[in-house]
Amino acid sequence: MGIKGFQGTSVLDFPGRIASLVFYGGCNLSCGFCHNPTLIDDFDHYPDMPVEALFDALQQRLGFIDGVVISGGEPTLAPTLSSTLSRIKEMGLAVKLDTNGLRPDVVARLMAQNLLDYVALDVKTSPERYGELHHRPVALGELKKTIDLLLNGTVDYEFRTTCVPGLVEEKDIQCIANLLDGGRRWILQQFVAVHAMDETMQQCEAFSSQVLQGYAEVARAHVQQVELR
Repeated sequence: MGIKGFQGTSVLDFPGRIASLVFYGGCNLSCGFCHNPTLIDDFDHYPDMPVEALFDALQQRLGFIDGVVISGGEPTLAPTLSSTLSRIKEMGLAVKLDTNGLRPDVVARLMAQNLLDYVALDVKTSPERYGELHHRPVALGELKKTIDLLLNGTVDYEFRTTCVPGLVEEKDIQCIANLLDGGRRWILQQFVAVHAMDETMQQCEAFSSQVLQGYAEVARAHVQQVELR
């Protein structure tokens, strides 16, 4: 569950900031539509990036970047995540965490330690359908705990849902909207089939813009800000 990749700069992944991206290997889901499949099913075949090499790379970018995005895979599985974020914060950099929300204990601890400036929580589909995302049972109560941490906390955040045909239908959007009721920001993302981990999903036709606009209207009845991406 170590660091598997590093991207020097991005202006899209951390709202209002120029950031470097850090990718962790391994995940506790195996979504067929995952767009980072090599971090899920092949991550043991790639050597870990030495943590000191990461800090050297960040040090070289100080003055240009002002934040770091921690993504994956699922970074909350990494046992050294807290200490890594502490060092990043000591460098004066803001931290954004991308997570699937199934480790609320980790998210709560990082929030309590003031190690997070922004959280992007992926809500994949309606909770009763999470069994379709993994080959083992999923503890859905954990997802709800992380949602509540963000809704009731002080750390800025966004919820994200990739609109996958057959997995995220209008009834699923309505169910998710009920979970996120009163939230600040919900991003509805277009599904990009070419990157899907499941080869059969690579042939799936994405929703039309009209369908996504309809989903956004459902979402806007529950969440303050809704964006299509």
